[in-house]
Amino acid sequence: MVHRIPLTQARTNLGSVVRRVHNNKEYFILEKDGIPVAGLMQAEELEDYLELQDPKVREHIRKSHEEFLAGKGRPAQELQKELEVIARRQAARLRPTARRRQKV
Repeated sequence: MVHRIPLTQARTNLGSVVRRVHNNKEYFILEKDGIPVAGLMQAEELEDYLELQDPKVREHIRKSHEEFLAGKGRPAQELQKELEVIARRQAARLRPTARRRQKV
């Protein structure tokens, strides 16, 4: 939900306004003499927005979307199983090394 409030009211109730932004994911447009001058949103959402302004990130998203449309994607469950197999192999490789160290 978007709220429009005067800058003076936001200043007076800053703690409460920030809490509502953080906890309730609300937005506030701060106005000075009825003119919007700033906005408040969650920091995490702002970081996402700023990241999307990076041309490299946008290009990566575009390429990924093209690959998906071309059928180069695969279900997440497949990837998860593959990663689990790799993790088990790495763990198995590490275990004998640890035993040799204990014998020395």
